[in-house]
Amino acid sequence: MSTVPTSRSGVDEVSPALLARNPLKWFSIFGPGAIIASLTIGTGELIFSTRGGALFGYRVLFLFVLISFLKWGLVLATSRHMVLTGVHPYKRMLDLPGPRGWFLLMIFLLAAVCIPIWVSFHSSVLGNLTSWVTGTQGQLGGAIDYLWGGGILAAVLVLTATGGYSALERVQLAIVTALMFCAVISLILYKPDWLALIAGAVIPRALEYPDWLSRYGEYRQIAEQPVWVETTRYVGVIGGAGFDYLAYTSFLREKRWGRAGLTPATRSELEEVGENPSHPARLWVRAPIIDCSISFLLVIGFSAVFVASGALILGPNHKVPDENNLLNLQAELVTNLHPWLLPLYVVGAFLTMLGTLYGTLEVANSFVNEAARVVRPTLLAKTFKRLKNLTLGWCAAGAYLVLGWTFVYQMAGKDRPRIVIAILTPANLFTGVLFCGIICFLVLWMDRRFLPKSLHMGFPLMFLNLVSGVIFLALGLKGYWDDQSRWVAMGAMLAMAAVSIVVAWLLGRSGRLPSPDAGSDPR
Repeated sequence: MSTVPTSRSGVDEVSPALLARNPLKWFSIFGPGAIIASLTIGTGELIFSTRGGALFGYRVLFLFVLISFLKWGLVLATSRHMVLTGVHPYKRMLDLPGPRGWFLLMIFLLAAVCIPIWVSFHSSVLGNLTSWVTGTQGQLGGAIDYLWGGGILAAVLVLTATGGYSALERVQLAIVTALMFCAVISLILYKPDWLALIAGAVIPRALEYPDWLSRYGEYRQIAEQPVWVETTRYVGVIGGAGFDYLAYTSFLREKRWGRAGLTPATRSELEEVGENPSHPARLWVRAPIIDCSISFLLVIGFSAVFVASGALILGPNHKVPDENNLLNLQAELVTNLHPWLLPLYVVGAFLTMLGTLYGTLEVANSFVNEAARVVRPTLLAKTFKRLKNLTLGWCAAGAYLVLGWTFVYQMAGKDRPRIVIAILTPANLFTGVLFCGIICFLVLWMDRRFLPKSLHMGFPLMFLNLVSGVIFLALGLKGYWDDQSRWVAMGAMLAMAAVSIVVAWLLGRSGRLPSPDAGSDPR
């Protein structure tokens, strides 16, 4: 039960920090955004921002800034709808054209495949770092990474089973704060070309692989793939993925911002909110604006630091983070300042990736909880506990299947190239690129379909999501087309869509899905 004073509508009174003119007071709002930032820092900044800087120099930073801005608009639009209505986008998916619930079912099937792949990737990265620290990299033909990763995953599963949103927010806030402090100090000490760094962030320029890349056999996999595939991979990991943003929208229930966490608003209540610019529900929209803005500014800041580090340290030495050295080479970013800083880097990198793995499992749990709320709105707390255990079990089974397969693959041939990123790419293209485009168009439809005209998004946010949707869909389809697994990945998605339509039609005939919410029907 909330102890915060509530208005007559049941919405909590607005926090004074939202109305303050002092930006420093806005940081008291920062919470769920720290989770989104930490979910991308481990993979996006430590690995792929550094890799992008080593390959393309400062000019790749424009891509990171652009993608962060586009994703900021996406998450702001979804959270705005949740704050105003108390209805999650997953529930809105039930009402898309076609058999009721088919799209939510398809997303569920894709999540059941993609999220365990992400869990296995984060575990592999932690395993790769551990084998480097312990000096066991060469054992079992390099397959030792996946044994280490499996052991670390088991420990994180126990932590996740006993934790929850509050623990997640506290852990990620601490990690983000410490990392941002260290990152800023490092960038100042390296004294980059500030004008070139700023130009790279604001001036779009073509990206090409450096001439030296093709001369190194260990980087043959990178050199042989189109630049589109490489850069689209960055689009998927920088700033987070579609399931992360929808999990962020779910986390707003815990914060009770506006209608989030309350019963969904009826049509008459929405009309009342629309007629009153000072209504608490409308003022609470400022909370995700502040929270998301701080989050994505941190993402851009981290991107700048690691792009600059990759361009200054790794690129000139012809080194690129790859499957063999996902986090190892980045140690040079601190050891060049002083060798004694190596333990600090190892601890920081390990905790960062551990937080990312922990957060990914919580994202999976959030998805299943929201889907369950859609189908059975009156579920009890003990049911959600069982669902969490089932979700963790499924993620663990899928992740261990991938880890086991990569272990056997690596063991079977000593000189075989690692395939960790190759396995991740199709899942990353969907979760971080294609699905983001779908959400952009979904939220535009939700805004017009369920909100009165007085509460529609303003033109800037509407236009931003329209442009973002086009860009993400185009990049996702282009990435799949240029990737070697194009037919398998696209065929699998089409097959899942077909299965979902048929199953949803059968469920509809049996009456097992909830009827449309008449209270939120705009007619």
